[in-house]
Amino acid sequence: MSMDSLKDLYIDELKDLYNAENQLVKALPKMAKKASAPQLKRAFTDHLAQTKVHVERLEKIFKGLGEKPSGKTCKAMKGLVEEGKEIIDETGDDSVLDAALIGAAQRVEHYEMAGYGVVRTFASLLGDNNAVATLQRTLNEEGEADKKLTALAESVINVDASKAEENGASKPKGKKRRGRR
Repeated sequence: MSMDSLKDLYIDELKDLYNAENQLVKALPKMAKKASAPQLKRAFTDHLAQTKVHVERLEKIFKGLGEKPSGKTCKAMKGLVEEGKEIIDETGDDSVLDAALIGAAQRVEHYEMAGYGVVRTFASLLGDNNAVATLQRTLNEEGEADKKLTALAESVINVDASKAEENGASKPKGKKRRGRR
């Protein structure tokens, strides 16, 4: 794609986000399955439903622009999803793995917030006020998801993970503990 105008860049960035969101639609169920804390499982499944709405919103923006959303792979999200997959494939204490999943999810949220902030600004400069409102709504939701993950980490998950470390001397490494919640 030739980048000769801000609109060209805007469309390219939207395609990047569209691909990123679709990668998440595939990754979030795996993260939910790996999570052991019920609250974390719920956070991932709730965010999956929200991510599907984000995909639909982007499709509406593309339709309004007369563009197709396909044709680009978001390499950054591909890398973030791969890091999440590494955690999914790990063994160890459930609460520590949950803390690792939250860390991976928050890196994703921060990437998305940066991307949505960029395209919202481009939409504003291009006078696409409907897209501005839609993109801001999604940006707000990504920020809320990040805040929920932070609250969950600080109130439950990371606390449990720190206790696992205290008890870790008597527990053989590589064994999973289930049913603690």
